[in-house]
Amino acid sequence: MPDHRRYAIYYLCPPGPLADFGAAWLGWDVAEGCAVAHPDLPGLPAPAAEITAAPRKYGFHGTIKPPFRLGEGRSAEALVEEATALCARLAPVTLEGLALSRHGHFLALTPEGDATELSALAAACVEGLDDFRAPPGEAELARRRARGLSARQERNLLAWGYPYVMDDFRFHMTLSGRLSPEALDATAEALAPVVTPLVPEPFPITDMALVGADESDRFHLIRRLPLGG
Repeated sequence: MPDHRRYAIYYLCPPGPLADFGAAWLGWDVAEGCAVAHPDLPGLPAPAAEITAAPRKYGFHGTIKPPFRLGEGRSAEALVEEATALCARLAPVTLEGLALSRHGHFLALTPEGDATELSALAAACVEGLDDFRAPPGEAELARRRARGLSARQERNLLAWGYPYVMDDFRFHMTLSGRLSPEALDATAEALAPVVTPLVPEPFPITDMALVGADESDRFHLIRRLPLGG
């Protein structure tokens, strides 16, 4: 198995219309590991390539365990084995659905209804695979802190390498970079009639995905991890 710069646990949509649209909209297909032509949507305030430049390398996904470097003495093969076993012990989750919404200064698909079970699943992945994570360096810590962290987020950063986990976890599937309020509104208006009909209701989550970043920091699917608990 090729080495990767960083690893993460994602939720990736199963093959189908939503996954295809997400890959095309962002311009990068994580599952296939290739660039995809952007769709031509009327009404956008800027070209899709510009709107999606920041999240493109990550692909269309929901982060479960944020990207991390392997710790000293840890191997990718062992990570695959442990992640597979962990997910086999965890139960699938069903959400009411996903809605197109603002998530801070960007657009994302976010859960409708109760997402408690999904948050618990994410916490189990963050904690269960933490032994594979190299601690963040001082530069990374400084970059995370520059955004301003709460006391709890600071504790998360020190304990788990990322501020927005555990009680600060909010599942989202990113669809844009940072936009002005006016550009957010225009982009949402253009996207809503296209993406909303593609989202299943209810929204089942039956597997996780181990992904890795290549030398250009674009993420690729390594293995789907069925949830079997």
